[in-house]
Amino acid sequence: MKFNRRTFLGTGVAAAAAVSAPAVLADGHGKPRVVVIGGGAGGATVARYIAKDSEGAIAVTLVEPTRTYFSCFFSNLYLGGFKEIDDIGHTYGTLAAKYGINVVHDWAVDVDRDARTVSLAGGGSLSYDKLILSPGIDFVEGSVEGWSIEAQNAMPHAYKAGSQTELLKAQIMAMPEGGTFAMVAPPNPYRCPPGPYERVSMVAHLLKTNNPTAKIIIADPKPKFSKMGLFQEGWGDHYAGMVDWIGEEFGGGNVSVDPAAMTVTIDGEETKVGACNVIPAMKAGRIADMAGVSDGNWVPVNAVDMSSKADADVHVLGDSAAQGDMPKSGFAANSQAKVCANAVRGALTGSKVFPAKFSNTCWSLIGTDNGVKVGATYEATPEKIAKVDGFISQTGEDSTTRKATYEESEGWYAGITADMFG
Repeated sequence: MKFNRRTFLGTGVAAAAAVSAPAVLADGHGKPRVVVIGGGAGGATVARYIAKDSEGAIAVTLVEPTRTYFSCFFSNLYLGGFKEIDDIGHTYGTLAAKYGINVVHDWAVDVDRDARTVSLAGGGSLSYDKLILSPGIDFVEGSVEGWSIEAQNAMPHAYKAGSQTELLKAQIMAMPEGGTFAMVAPPNPYRCPPGPYERVSMVAHLLKTNNPTAKIIIADPKPKFSKMGLFQEGWGDHYAGMVDWIGEEFGGGNVSVDPAAMTVTIDGEETKVGACNVIPAMKAGRIADMAGVSDGNWVPVNAVDMSSKADADVHVLGDSAAQGDMPKSGFAANSQAKVCANAVRGALTGSKVFPAKFSNTCWSLIGTDNGVKVGATYEATPEKIAKVDGFISQTGEDSTTRKATYEESEGWYAGITADMFG
């Protein structure tokens, strides 16, 4: 299927489970209340769909500390010089003005599930009938020896897009001629499985133009990675001799960094680097721990409606959810949000709830007009979100196919951001 804004907006409408709708809540407080924490691909989408489809019957509040959302998806294209930072920045005004969503720019700092309240850093409190968490990721402290959040200005992670992405690009551009860029790749599971390797491709594209004798090393704790054959073929075709991937077998998991000295040590061998992108191990956003619904890493959820297995009135979307076979991606979060929105609306208003269906595609750009993709469709089972079938680009594809794949990704980006923000 070829994606553009119109075709993307038409997908994923069927949602949640074909079960009889529960009775409408009526506890004397007027409209049922939904609070959504996190304004990314999951949170913005679910807020918009609940508000839009309930036609004002549900009071929706979206809590998001940032006033401009910079998408992690397509942020690598900014690093590669294919996008400007403003191209991946989006605001929340339409959600408030057109859909009546109460957008609160603050940090959620606590959840009282017994009282059904969310506490805000600014001192306020929000009551809810249904709480939806879509906080993205946080990092596992100590997962990369020598690195911490305090060191992120010296060795950026850039896995939360925005200022970190701009900082990483500036550091790459400031590398000495013939210098070395290092990436410490994350262990599974993590946000956007092909993301680090698309990033390597985009960094290589930038260096090929501005610093062609530079080198790239990747320390990877995994024995393989998403689209591995496609990326390695592309690196050979576009950036021959520039990229050195060091996997688990060769010590890629035995890594330490020294941000002050700007060195990376891989299996005992120290290398001075001009710039270093450390992508640590990941876990659910911290509010999931505060809400008491995580298992210490991720949040187990029911596939049929994305409800937490610890509390049926708390739903968790996107990167933070332990849901089964879907990858942690923007497309996946958006797909899960539509299922969740339909289920929550049904629970609160008695509207029809449709069977849960999910889909995902992850596009990656390797070089100019050289796009590849991987994707699948999924269904809800009692155990998990289960993969039904899938597809992936093939090595050796012609340039026309690869260009069409890249153009398809551009259409998808326009579609998903419209679907999120209106």
